[in-house]
Amino acid sequence: MVTDHYEVLGVSRDASEDEIKKAYRRLARQLHPDVNPSEDAAERFKLVTHAYDVLSDADSRRRYDMGGDQNGNGGFGGFGGFGDIFETFFGGGGARAARPRSRRERGQDALVRVTLELGDVVFGVHRDIEVDTAVLCETCQGSCCQEGTSPVTCDICGGSGHVQQQVRSLLGNVITTAPCGSCEGFGTTIPFPCQTCNGQGRVRSRRTVGLDIPAGVETGLRLQLPGSGEVGRAGGPNGDLYVEVTVAPHARFSRDGDDLLATLEVAMSDAILGATTTIESLDGSVDLEIRQGLQSGDVLTIKGRGVTPLRGSQRGDLRVGVQVLTPTKLDHKERQLIEDFAQRTKAPAPKLAEFHQGLFSKLRDRFRG
Repeated sequence: MVTDHYEVLGVSRDASEDEIKKAYRRLARQLHPDVNPSEDAAERFKLVTHAYDVLSDADSRRRYDMGGDQNGNGGFGGFGGFGDIFETFFGGGGARAARPRSRRERGQDALVRVTLELGDVVFGVHRDIEVDTAVLCETCQGSCCQEGTSPVTCDICGGSGHVQQQVRSLLGNVITTAPCGSCEGFGTTIPFPCQTCNGQGRVRSRRTVGLDIPAGVETGLRLQLPGSGEVGRAGGPNGDLYVEVTVAPHARFSRDGDDLLATLEVAMSDAILGATTTIESLDGSVDLEIRQGLQSGDVLTIKGRGVTPLRGSQRGDLRVGVQVLTPTKLDHKERQLIEDFAQRTKAPAPKLAEFHQGLFSKLRDRFRG
């Protein structure tokens, strides 16, 4: 059937784009299937939509005015159907088929905090962590129903999970879709819910999760255990478990990256004459040589006695800052010996030395952390 698109819209052939659009909006309000369910209105709505599609595009309108075919090569201009066109102009309101939502939902993530000793950071450690989360209901195994029963189709929405209702608007009576209040959008109801979990398919429980904490972790780091969080509603998949690490302060050692720092108090005589001593590191005894003439602020390095990196295998070092202890109380004989030593060495008077950046770096390293 050949129709005149201008007559269908009720506009003149020299109508402006705005006039064509207004005419279409007016007719669409009257003829849209959600407003006017009659077959005649549906056919007229198709004609109106086709006419608007051709005349609203400048190129297809020009070809149509020049004697082109009914389509003007316009088609439906990329619209997905009458519902999409209606939604484009009027902001929605068309009734659409909707699916019921699933009862099974992913569980929430869980967060626990664990405090580690510095030795745990150096070598890594295995911890059994107590977690209080939702777990699968053993009675119903996530079905939410009592034994021998099952969900039944909702008699309000017929299993769709949604209901349609007619509301009055500027367009007249418009049909809208909303979740069913009887089944909460699930499409089914549970007449006999499991008494253990109250129809949730899960219960709260304390459980133990084993965790291998790698070496090199530090305060604030979070370790993720996929699928170890709480189980979802109706036996849905588990969320993730996050373990946040806090490293407790140590009495003798502090951490600087992959290195460990410590302070060694050395008697003045040992600093002058040299000595050998044994210190206790985090992984056993270590022999340490104190060379002659050792000064406060010097740093002695013990290779490979630091922290194992989080993503590596080469351990850092143990850096020991030296603090030479000067005697504060001397008896008569000791004082005489020191005075004789001073006279023999003819030590210069105290004075300001040249600024030495390296000395302050060593001191910072020694007392850092």
